[in-house]
Amino acid sequence: MTGTLTLSSKQSPFPFAAVAIAAYTGRAELAFIETAKGVTLDLDGQKLNNEEDIVHALAGAAGLSDDSANSSSFFALAKNLPSINAVPDVLVALDSLDDHLAFRTWDWIVWGALKGSIKIMGLLKNNQHLHILRWFSYLESLKPIQARSNKTLREGQVVTRFPPEPSGYLHIGHAKAAILNQYFAKMYKGKLIIRFDDTNPSKERTEFEDTILEDLKLLDVQGDIVTHTSDHFDALYNLALKMIKSGKAYTDDTEQLQMRDERGKGIASAHRDDSVENNLKHFEEMKSGSAEGLRWCLRAKISIDNPNKALRDPVIYRCNVLPHHRTGDKWKIYPTYDFACPAVDSIEGVTHALRTNEYRDRNPQYHWMIEALGLRKVNMWDFSRLNFIYTLLSKRKLHWFVDQGLVSGWDDPRFPTIRGIRRRGMTIEALTQFMFCITRMGFYWALNKKVIDPIAPRHWALVKDNLVLVTITGGPTEAEVKSVPKHKKNPDIGEKRRRNFVDDNEEITLMDWGNAIVRSKVFDESKKITSIQMDLNLNGDFRKTKKKITWLSHAPSASLVAVVLCDYDYLITKKKLEENDDVAAFVTPVTEFTEDALADANVHDLKPGDIMQFERKGYFVYDGEFIGVKKFIRIPDGKAANIASKAGVSTAAAVVTGSATPPVAPASKMYTVESVYGEDTQFEADTKMYKVGSVYES
Repeated sequence: MTGTLTLSSKQSPFPFAAVAIAAYTGRAELAFIETAKGVTLDLDGQKLNNEEDIVHALAGAAGLSDDSANSSSFFALAKNLPSINAVPDVLVALDSLDDHLAFRTWDWIVWGALKGSIKIMGLLKNNQHLHILRWFSYLESLKPIQARSNKTLREGQVVTRFPPEPSGYLHIGHAKAAILNQYFAKMYKGKLIIRFDDTNPSKERTEFEDTILEDLKLLDVQGDIVTHTSDHFDALYNLALKMIKSGKAYTDDTEQLQMRDERGKGIASAHRDDSVENNLKHFEEMKSGSAEGLRWCLRAKISIDNPNKALRDPVIYRCNVLPHHRTGDKWKIYPTYDFACPAVDSIEGVTHALRTNEYRDRNPQYHWMIEALGLRKVNMWDFSRLNFIYTLLSKRKLHWFVDQGLVSGWDDPRFPTIRGIRRRGMTIEALTQFMFCITRMGFYWALNKKVIDPIAPRHWALVKDNLVLVTITGGPTEAEVKSVPKHKKNPDIGEKRRRNFVDDNEEITLMDWGNAIVRSKVFDESKKITSIQMDLNLNGDFRKTKKKITWLSHAPSASLVAVVLCDYDYLITKKKLEENDDVAAFVTPVTEFTEDALADANVHDLKPGDIMQFERKGYFVYDGEFIGVKKFIRIPDGKAANIASKAGVSTAAAVVTGSATPPVAPASKMYTVESVYGEDTQFEADTKMYKVGSVYES
């Protein structure tokens, strides 16, 4: 028999253990009643009000095994954890629990106590209690638990939406919203709507819709349907009329600066109590786009002085006489996002609207709109926005860099756009993992390294500056080719061909060949070594040599390849720009660093977008060939030294030695990239950007 667990979603501390075990065992339906006091279980004629008793009862009803020797002590621990304030005492309790969980899995009451403590969750992020983390993550991953505090998540009935404005390129901030919306839609076999919020003809163009769809494909995000807010302009206009007629909206001709000042001070507009007839007349003038109509806007009549300023009579319709890229000259008035978003969410059947927590103050406004319009309710979920250091996410400021010619385009590897980070070597797998963890920025690239390291083939490259010619005595009389694995720990990646410094008489190891003994060196006037004479000693023991030398064959048949290795710095010198900061004052003087090099002939096999490693130099993504020189972009690995700002490096350090830097590829002239393992790409859409499949897809 199934019972009922009654509680309020706003209860604090939240009874995580009771809700989780109810969802996991299926022995109790969740009933969220906001007026409920505490948590109550009705099961088999019993009514229980204590969370500990509830967990015992549901576990017993489901026949879960009980560690009788320890259960009472851990119920006591769960009861005491919320009241432990001193960090050393908390750590002692966590150490004891970590030891206990080394070979165990279940204990719902303790899981609930940990989940409800912000302090404990913070301490666990130090990764000092691995068994707790393993156990905690396992329980978190159980599908019934992921829906533990919201009964609205039902398989086949979840509809999410990703609503970008078609006025630019997607950046990494948009990526989190897109990935999370698809994640929940897929998890519950629901539907993801890609909706273009095209309510501002001053900014929007059709071509931006195409680029956004291309960007989403680069993220492996595929909507089930593509819609536009403009599909609902007629319905939204009728809803606005409904609000006016019901006295919940009024027209206003207050100047913008004055309106902003009045809203801030809680002063009512002079037109707030105008008659419905006058409001309808002014709204009709707005609709016609007349000179009189252009003076007016439509405001929701919510509150004058609510502490939440988002509720102080926001504007919900305004005039714009520019033609719309889809509807042409039909409309001269357009709804604001605050009005259109909740209305269209409800109309299109969205069940869960995900928004960053920076909009949390607007959530009451969202719910007010739906209630005032008499529409179906939509569940709102908040998620944390991404905050990066030395990174610009403002479209206006990114536009400035493009307009000033400081970057090559919107796909520049220094840009936080989807195109930019993918071109720099970020994988979908790492990006998705990053969106589901709360961690430091460096981990963003460290996750990526974990993804690419097992599958990145290894090659050699030597920087042209300070190259030393070595003559080997005792070697083969003719050029010798040796096949070695592209990745020593992953032979499935394939093989590469290797054509077969140091104190005098020192024995060194030539990587992938064998040992050699240094016999003599030649210096120039500046005491720089220009050549070395060595005797090959293939019988030598590589384990006894201190120096392992990377080398390339100088034989005419070696076909060495001219390459340029590119690394980048942040575009700005300030960790976080404020809204009113002049971006020009914080531009990093030098942001591109290049080195001319020679690489082994195996790089001829690479295709643009392929990820590989130049041994002892780092991970790179092949960007293409420009004027006979192959360009490789360094992929950050997450190490502190490699993600720190290079702004302190002198300009001279960034000057390229040798030949001139090859020109950067024009923006959007991107290349087609196959899967790492050679399969065809998953998406066939016509796109200027290259398509990259999963590095692990089979």
